[in-house]
Amino acid sequence: MDFSLNDEQERYRQGVREICTKFPDSYWRRIDAEKRYPEEFVRALTTGGWLSVLIPAEYGGAGLGMFEACIVLEEINASGGNGAACHAQMYTMGALLRHGSESQKRRYLPEIAAGRLRLQSMAVTEPEAGSDTSRIATFAQKEADGYVVNGQKVFTSRVQHSDLLLLLARTRRVDDVARKTDGLSLFLVDLRQAGSAIEVRPIETMVNHETNAMFITDLHLPADALVGDEGAGFRQVLDGLNAERILIASESIGDARWFVERSVAYARERIVFGQPIGANQGVQFPIARAFMRAQAASLMRWQAATRFDAGKSCGAEANMAKLLASEAAWEAAEMAMTTYGGSGMAVETGIERKFREARLYLVAPVTNNLVTAYVAEHVLGLPRSYGTGGSA
Repeated sequence: MDFSLNDEQERYRQGVREICTKFPDSYWRRIDAEKRYPEEFVRALTTGGWLSVLIPAEYGGAGLGMFEACIVLEEINASGGNGAACHAQMYTMGALLRHGSESQKRRYLPEIAAGRLRLQSMAVTEPEAGSDTSRIATFAQKEADGYVVNGQKVFTSRVQHSDLLLLLARTRRVDDVARKTDGLSLFLVDLRQAGSAIEVRPIETMVNHETNAMFITDLHLPADALVGDEGAGFRQVLDGLNAERILIASESIGDARWFVERSVAYARERIVFGQPIGANQGVQFPIARAFMRAQAASLMRWQAATRFDAGKSCGAEANMAKLLASEAAWEAAEMAMTTYGGSGMAVETGIERKFREARLYLVAPVTNNLVTAYVAEHVLGLPRSYGTGGSA
């Protein structure tokens, strides 16, 4: 199967690259130092239409697929940026487009496509549940006019920069369902109307990846906030999670490309003992291996994206792409740090920032250990070694 970019897709890549050139390393260093949201960058992408690639044309979007969304996020990271600031607006579409009502789509999608609304956040993870999504305890009690939600979420990113939130909650207690994954429902929350019912507490991390703990107290939601069928939220949210894993794999591949390109340039120009350090196999072999690992991960990512766009089952491919790409990025990060030596520690080179950012995806949005256990059971047929979790 040929995954080469066609002429139109190559133009998409170049278009994203052109925007990224306006936000050089100095911009990202400043954003990182200030721990600030890259508002200017996100606005430029929104204005250019790049964050609405997955929204159908009838709702004002580009009407493209996961394949093209991957191109956008890979190129952002390959240009030295950080697609995590805006990737949720793409992966949340995996659930909303497939399971949202026509009323929800017509109400929100044109506004999102035009940049007047942002859907940049999805709340799934909870402190006591972790990767075991079936064990979340946030509960949406059904009332005559809708639902009242109470609970807690953690590692919910970009809430402060989002108008809308996808929220997974229980509508039936885990002890009252036949399967642990039953009784979960997905809601589209208008944060502008939530008021004090949602308290957001920022979590400081080693990277500038704005994330938060959320405390939900008597949040009233109208009946039409429900996405799809009540109790079917687990399967619905998986379309979002699989999209997330494919897109994050693309970001990791972009990171790997950036590390390799920077290392190649440095290894050519850095002269030690009278010759470029890139002439030494001890330097060039790790660079070449990092490049090959990224290329291989990219193929799995394209396979996952192609299956997603075709409406086929892609859980295994999405998970494998995420694992392979995150490991390829981390190998490239370590290689770049070693190639640069002491200079890699200097903030001005950008290596240490991207080094920290690349480390995140070994454990998020799902730890690679859980991906490996999932593949062992669901792909290879080995006995289960963990409970039913959030992978499919």
